[in-house]
Amino acid sequence: MGAPEEHKIIRIGVFMPSGAQVLDMACVDIFGTMSYEYVKDQASFIPAPIINLAPSVEIIYIGTVQPGELIQMTSNVKLECHHHMSDPEVQPGKLDIVVVPGPDPNLTFDTPVRDWLAAHGAERDTDILCVCTGIYLCGEAGLLRGKRVCGPRALQPQLKAKFEGATWVGDELRWIQDGNFWSCGGITNGNDLVSAYVRQSPRFPGPVAEFGLVMTDTGDRPQRYGTSQTAVTLGVVWQILKAVFMGLGKKKGE
Repeated sequence: MGAPEEHKIIRIGVFMPSGAQVLDMACVDIFGTMSYEYVKDQASFIPAPIINLAPSVEIIYIGTVQPGELIQMTSNVKLECHHHMSDPEVQPGKLDIVVVPGPDPNLTFDTPVRDWLAAHGAERDTDILCVCTGIYLCGEAGLLRGKRVCGPRALQPQLKAKFEGATWVGDELRWIQDGNFWSCGGITNGNDLVSAYVRQSPRFPGPVAEFGLVMTDTGDRPQRYGTSQTAVTLGVVWQILKAVFMGLGKKKGE
C-alpha cells in the first residue's frame, strides 16, 4: 500500500553504472528506515506522530544494464537494476536525490554516463550524495570544480592531482556539503553523510530524522576526524611491517 497523499514523496536514485562497494551503497537504508512505508509497519514501537510526519521514500537502483538485470557489487552481491539510465523515469528533474556509491577507482566512464550525472548535478533541486570512490565518477562528470569536497582520506594526494579546481578537505573531514553536492570519505562515512544530510535537508522532518538515526545507531560521529592523517598512515605502515614479519615466520615454519 502506498503512502497517503499528505506524505510527500522523495525519489532517490542510486547510480551504479559499473557496480559499487556494498557498504557504500548500504547507506541508503538510512533513508528507507525513515520512510512512511517502513515506519507504518513498525507501529508497535514507533509513535504515531513520527509515522504521520514520515515522507514516502522511493529508492531506485539505476545502471547501464536493462531493468531486471543484475548489477554486480562487491562481496558477490548482485542487485537488481530498476531503471536503465536512459529511461524517462530517471531523467534530470525526476529525482530528488542521486546517491553515487563508490565503484572501482581504476575505471573510466563513457560520455553518456558522465553526461547523465552532470545533468542531474545541474538541477538546482536535486542533491548529489557522493560516497567514497564515487568521487572519481563525480569528478569525471565535472561536478567537483570550484567546490569543497572530501573523497577517501588515503587517496587525497591522487585525487588532488587528478581533479584540479576543487578544494580537498578529506584529510580532516568525514563529509562536506557545497551547494547541492555532498561528498564523504571512505565506505562507512556514507552513513555519516546521510545522517548529516537528513538532519539538514527540509525533505526530512527533524523528529523523523532523529528518530531514524536512533533506530539505525548512526549520526553520532563528528564531522572532523579524531586522529590525524599522519597517525593513520603510521598505523597502516606498522600493520604492513607486522604482515611482513608474519610472512617471514610462516616461510620459516614450512
